[in-house]
Amino acid sequence: MQKNKSNIINLGCRLNIYEGEIIKSLVSKSELSHFTIINSCTVTQEAEKKVSYEIRKAKKKFPENKIVLTGCAAQINPQKFAAMSEVDYVIGNNEKLNFKTWSDIKNSKSVQVENIFENINTNHNLVEKFEGKARAYVQIQQGCNHRCTFCIIPFGRGNNRSVPLGIIVDQIKLLVKNGYKEVVLTGVDITDYGKDLPGTPDLFQIVKRILNLVPELKQLRLSSIDCAEITSNFWPLLENQRMMPHFHLSLQSGNDLILKRMKRRHTKKQVIDFCHEVKRRRNDVVFGADLIAGFPTETDKMFADSIRLIDECNLTHLHIFPYSQRESTPAARMPQVSKNIIKSRAKILRNHGEKNLLRYLNKQIGTNTTMLVEQSNLRGSFGKSQHFTKIHINKKLSEGSIINCKIYKIKKDILQAKII
Repeated sequence: MQKNKSNIINLGCRLNIYEGEIIKSLVSKSELSHFTIINSCTVTQEAEKKVSYEIRKAKKKFPENKIVLTGCAAQINPQKFAAMSEVDYVIGNNEKLNFKTWSDIKNSKSVQVENIFENINTNHNLVEKFEGKARAYVQIQQGCNHRCTFCIIPFGRGNNRSVPLGIIVDQIKLLVKNGYKEVVLTGVDITDYGKDLPGTPDLFQIVKRILNLVPELKQLRLSSIDCAEITSNFWPLLENQRMMPHFHLSLQSGNDLILKRMKRRHTKKQVIDFCHEVKRRRNDVVFGADLIAGFPTETDKMFADSIRLIDECNLTHLHIFPYSQRESTPAARMPQVSKNIIKSRAKILRNHGEKNLLRYLNKQIGTNTTMLVEQSNLRGSFGKSQHFTKIHINKKLSEGSIINCKIYKIKKDILQAKII
């Protein structure tokens, strides 16, 4: 950080990365100096503990700076963090995206957190670049109308609010103009997009419009989708080669009774049928997924259903979450699984996912693909394929470029490739 300049620390989700760039711009326009802003996450107990750690770490590193906490931890538990001696200001998720918040912060209350459910709008600030990122993230909606029994995020983000298509297109055009070749559509629950807009367009209708209206965009990726919200508009998108063949699924469990207790809207059969139909239509597609280990009441037999789901859907890119009890959620009042069992089940799921990934990577040897260059240094260039697998090329290349390459071996979990 340059002397006297303010800095921002983004924690958690891709939406925070997007909003972090907006905050950075607003802080710069406000000419604030000696401020450290922590844009926080609180999806799990571990994430919340990390917030406190980052606050103390920031104060130690920049003792002369004012510490501002914003994001979901600030929105959900403002008084807890306001009580920390290191924290000077606590700013809510709505307030953090308003210019006035930052321009007047020195003369404002130390805690500025409104009722998130009263907000029916989305922020329309446009982002010009993502510092240090090869791909761009574009918010298409905020909030969530569903109340999964384990989740507190709606209380940090509010209800579903969709960004109008015109603003999304303007944002993507600006990013493409500034050199970005891949855009990720992101939000809290993107498959709920459009239900609050005139004509109720769904996510897959706007994806089609984006691909048509921004032909210069090379690659479009979806952050996470819910099988319960798939419409007939999804299937034609698989034919478009600019639509990346990697879909991350919000699954959480492979057992129908656990899914019901979570208040998820899909069944195991729906997930399996969806994955098989996608593969039938576009065979090179790969799937990632979120899975929770040790949800309350989960027995060994129920847990085994999640293991089987990994194989039945050929899931390769897994995000495994040991169940984290969140205060005031319905799941917190259910009979809990012991922490040792939760930890053990999470390890089993990770190991199973790693074996699936390794099998997939071995099948890629000898194939041609493309790589979006994310980082380039003396050790060569590193990036991701269209299937979101890690690739290394032993040559320094331009960051943000897309390179045609051929896979010749694997080193750990990274594909080794040569330019073709």
